[in-house]
Order: sequence, then C-alpha cells, then structure tokens
Amino acid sequence: MAEIDRAQRAAVLRQAKEIRLACQRRGLGVEETCAAIRVEFPAMSRLEAWRLAYGWSRAQAIDGIAALYADAGMERPPLTPGKLCKWEHGEESPRSYVPDLCRLYGVPAAQLGLGEPKRRTPTSRTQLHVDTVSSDAAHIEREPVRRRELMTITGLVIPLAVLRRVDDALAAPPAPQRPETPQQVRVRLQQAHHLYDHSALSALMAGFPALIASAREMADRADTPAGHALLSECYALMVHTFNKVGHRKAARLAAERALLIAERSGDAVAIGAASRPMGMLLRKEQRFDPAARVVERAIAGLEATGLRTSPQASTYIRLQCALAYTTGWARKEQEALDRISEVERIANRLSPLAGPVTSLPFVQLYRSNIHYALGDAEQALYVTEGLRPQMFPTPERRARFHVDVARSAWAAGRPEQTARALLGALSDAPGEVLERPGNQRIASDLVTRHPRVAGVRELATAIGTSPAG
Repeated sequence: MAEIDRAQRAAVLRQAKEIRLACQRRGLGVEETCAAIRVEFPAMSRLEAWRLAYGWSRAQAIDGIAALYADAGMERPPLTPGKLCKWEHGEESPRSYVPDLCRLYGVPAAQLGLGEPKRRTPTSRTQLHVDTVSSDAAHIEREPVRRRELMTITGLVIPLAVLRRVDDALAAPPAPQRPETPQQVRVRLQQAHHLYDHSALSALMAGFPALIASAREMADRADTPAGHALLSECYALMVHTFNKVGHRKAARLAAERALLIAERSGDAVAIGAASRPMGMLLRKEQRFDPAARVVERAIAGLEATGLRTSPQASTYIRLQCALAYTTGWARKEQEALDRISEVERIANRLSPLAGPVTSLPFVQLYRSNIHYALGDAEQALYVTEGLRPQMFPTPERRARFHVDVARSAWAAGRPEQTARALLGALSDAPGEVLERPGNQRIASDLVTRHPRVAGVRELATAIGTSPAG
C-alpha cells in the first residue's frame, strides 16, 4: 500500500478486523476473508492480506514461523516484525523464507504474491541428515544440516517432537494459555480446516495441541451441547489428518474421543461427522460389518431431523457415500453399486441445500472409488472421464481427485496417465503427494519403473528423486 501515517494505518487495521469478523459470522474461510480484505484495500499486498485474514499481528506471524523451526529441531530464525513489514510492503524480498511463509499460511507462493520458492524449508527432507525409527529402514541419509530425531510412519518422516506433542495432547490435553470463547475456538478450527483444505499437513499437525487444549477447556467450562459438538469436530479433523499421514493409533484414539463427545452433545450432525471417520478406520481394519453399523446408526439419526439444514444434508450425503464405499470393500458388488446409485439420486435432490462440497461430482468420485475397491480399475477410470478438477471446491479435494485417478491409472497399467494425475495433484495441493505415504509410494515406483514416460522427470524433480536412465 502507499505510505500512510500511523492514524491511517490504525484505521486500516480496524476495518480489516471488522471484515474478518463479518466473514467469520457468515461462516466464510480464511481464503474468502483474504479476498474480501483485498477488495476493500486493492493496494494491499497479498502477503499482508493473508496475515490480516488470520487476525495475526506481525509478531504472531513471526512466532508462527519460529514454531515451524522449533518443530524441526532448528534454532529460531533471525526474523523480526520489521522484516516482515518490509516484505509485506515490497521493500525487500523474502527470498529463501518463501517456503516458510507458504507453510505458515498453508497456500502456494503465487497466492501470497511471491515467486516460486527456493528449496529451503526447516523440515525439508533434502536438507537434513536424520536418524529415523522405522520397521522398514533404520536410517535415511540426507545432506548434513542438523541431526534430529524423527519417526517414520508407513514411509512418512514426521518430526518426533511434533508426534510426541500431539500424542501427549490426546492423552492429557495441556492447559491453554488463556480461556477462550466458543467463537475463538471456532476461529482456531477454521484456520485448521484451511490448512487441511490445502493439505498443509505438517503445519496442521503442529497446531493440534493448542487447538485441543483450547477446545477441551472451553467445552468443559461451557458444558453445553454446542461446546461439546465443537470439541468433537476438532477431534474428527484430527482423525482425518492422522489417517492421511498413517498415524493409525492416534487416529483410533481421536475417533473414539470424537464419537463419545459427539454423543454427549446429542447433535445429529456432530454424531454423523464423528461416525464417518470411525467407520473409515473400521473399514481399513476390514471390519466391514461394525463399520457399516456405525455409519447406519448415524444416518438414521440424521434422517430423524428431516434434513432441513445444510450441515444435516451435507453430512447425510457423506455418510451415504461412506456406507456404499464400505460395501464395495466388503466385495458386495451389486449392493455397493445400488447404494451409490441411490446416493446420486439423493445428491441431486439435496445438493441445493447441501452445497458444493457434497455435490454430484463428489458422489461420482465415490462411484469411481467403489469400482477401484471392487478390483475394476478400468471402470474406475471410465467414471472419472466426466469429472474435472474445477468441479471440486478446495485444493485438497481437487488433489484428491487427481490422486484417485492416479491410483486407478497405476492399477490399470497406465504410467503416463498416472504421471499426469500426480503432477495435477502436486499443482493443487503438494501435501497430498509429498506427505501421504501411499501416494508417495506410487510416485516413487513410477519414477523407478518408467523413467522415460512423459512427465516422469518433472515428477521426479518434485518428489526429490532421480529417474534412472
């Protein structure tokens, strides 16, 4: 922005805060809030608008970057609020700190108005010489910067300090720095959802202890159905995140907490939102009957509400998809296909109320996944031919679409299509490839087995490996 005096700056900050609060009351996310601030202040840099959309001071943003370094076992970087001010006003370039800013805000460099980041992050696997604890490999050799403890979970290297803090927070939530209102906890949860929607999984994991501490204290103090439902939603987000990174033990504990607390709230939406990840975990254990029962019970609870609100309709569609998917993995082919056909009819009827997240493309992608579960990768790919990434509302969902196509293409023996799909996922939400073990494995195997296929060299560069030949 053009140079302004102290009083004008204070007025801008007040107005940005009012915009942020208005967006929160409307249920809008951080990305929409940032856009609203920039509409009001078009001369403001994107970097500054993102910070104000989160409601952070410059000192808080610097502390956030420092926390990323601490989680990586590294010393606090020599940054100050004044330095961030110069970056936001275009007086200096962040240069090598661009990756850190991307991780802090959970968006690509372009959305911050910055150039492509150089390969430098406090947790970059290409920069660290690390020890790992894993059943698969005893050591991973990298460039020596600092030795630190890490844990490998089914192929994913996660800072052990982060995992310990998350596991400790699950076992015994820490006391928050200060009591927070339900609205303040909701803001924290919205910020966590924003990171999830951009697949910024490492930063999301690092923030879970503080989120659970605040939400748990708020729910215990308020002791209201709404407070318990909000706490259950926090635990449910943890389940989905742990499942992505392969931390199954923590996922199961968080799922049990989410469902128990949701049932205490008596809210059918909260119970449904907590039942879906519990059913997912049971399905992954191949316990298909109890998985179906958990989901069916939640579906019945939602049907009893009459499905009059958007959260009720959206949660209902998600649960119906999950039930059909579970039936597919149980190898009940006709039942699974009949169920997903019924869900498509439900989605057509409820989509105006449920919203874009659970619209017909969402259900059709489930149909593709059911064919994959039934062992028909070719039919799974055929179903996706009518789908496009832009049909899905968040970067995480768009990347999930690409990854589902890649998984089916790989199973169908189509390496070139697999490469294109993985590159698409990397473009929308890199964490879906770089921070998820199963997707990492497909990318690595593709680079190893098909080094000359179009797109593989670009993919190899993105995942930090070298194709043979």
